[in-house]
Amino acid sequence: MPQRYSQAAIFLHWIIAALLAFQISVGWALEDLGARGFALFQLHKSIGISILVLTLLRIAVRTWKPRPPKLEGGWQGTLAQAVHAGLYVFMLGAPLTGWALVSTAKVKVPTLIFGTIPLPHLPLPMASQEVAEGAHGLLAWIGIALFLLHVAGALRHHLLIKDGLLWRMMPARSPLLLFVLPALILVGLVLGKAILPAPAPAPAEAAAPAVANEAEAENRTEAVPENAADAPANVAAVADNATEAEVPAGPPPVWTVQPGGRIGFSVGNSGETISGSFAKWTAKIAMDPDHPETADIAVTIDLASASVGDAYKDGMLGGDEFFGVAAHPTATFTAKGAEKTGPNSYRAAGTLALKGVSKPQTIRFTLSDAGKSRKVSGSASITRAAFDVGNGESSGGLDPKVVVTFGFSAKAQ
Repeated sequence: MPQRYSQAAIFLHWIIAALLAFQISVGWALEDLGARGFALFQLHKSIGISILVLTLLRIAVRTWKPRPPKLEGGWQGTLAQAVHAGLYVFMLGAPLTGWALVSTAKVKVPTLIFGTIPLPHLPLPMASQEVAEGAHGLLAWIGIALFLLHVAGALRHHLLIKDGLLWRMMPARSPLLLFVLPALILVGLVLGKAILPAPAPAPAEAAAPAVANEAEAENRTEAVPENAADAPANVAAVADNATEAEVPAGPPPVWTVQPGGRIGFSVGNSGETISGSFAKWTAKIAMDPDHPETADIAVTIDLASASVGDAYKDGMLGGDEFFGVAAHPTATFTAKGAEKTGPNSYRAAGTLALKGVSKPQTIRFTLSDAGKSRKVSGSASITRAAFDVGNGESSGGLDPKVVVTFGFSAKAQ
């Protein structure tokens, strides 16, 4: 009967194999989950670090109790050795490059191993993130290939050569163990698939995000006083050089926002820019463009729908450091009246309610087209500290102001 590995080596072999199968199963889907995958990303990191620790322990055990002698020589034996060496490189390199990837992210997302043990960031320059990301992805594919080669080699020995190689990695010569222990790999694959979040529901038609460039409307409008109370009530008439303002003929038209609108945001971060958008929002607008003082604007934003295209950062956005969506799921902007600042350009001074704080806020916007169909684009500059947004250590590099841009089409009812 072939000499067995030590009990410690056998235990570490199968537990690492099951965890690797889980990581491979989960890894296929993580990139497409967005904010819904934040908790799963944290688990992915925790298991990755666990594999790193267990692999180091496996190496220590192998040094303490060397492996049994080879059962096969020639090129087949050399290939088997190469696959084993490659697997160790994968088991060490994948967690380390993942750790480096997290450590060099623009926004530092704290990592708690299984929600308990803090994992410090590696002291690496942010410029190395692209290298870490490429290496992590490459190692994942190489690891999958080596994993399959290793399984194929074990099955070849057991089913074709019948030299008892698989028994060397069993704690006892038991047909039950021969079935149960390899089945752990299948369990890891199935469990990784089973815990994936359900597919996200399709966004409401009126809130569907459009692919659009964020307008720099802040720089396109004319300078006006920031204090709305000091602004003249008849700015539109003054801008048009009229001596008297026309009296509105009746109630202002109510406008329905059409599908394809977008509300985006961007903020500087240590010399770079982080940009994102809100996938879900609604707007109620009544306004006569010829009499902007009749405007009645109310916009409600679902803060949980914020995304910057990175699951780590998206998960952070919903936390207390940023939007605190558990206690304050929405933000609202309301304004009564607007004023004209130039041809087709307007300014509305209202109130922004965000994260339990209400503060005066001004938006600027332009209208294009005519009649009952208009295109709206605009922007606002929001001081995030006034709303306690970005109050933690990971926000240290963020600029004090966040630029919010919006663009949509609307039709008069």
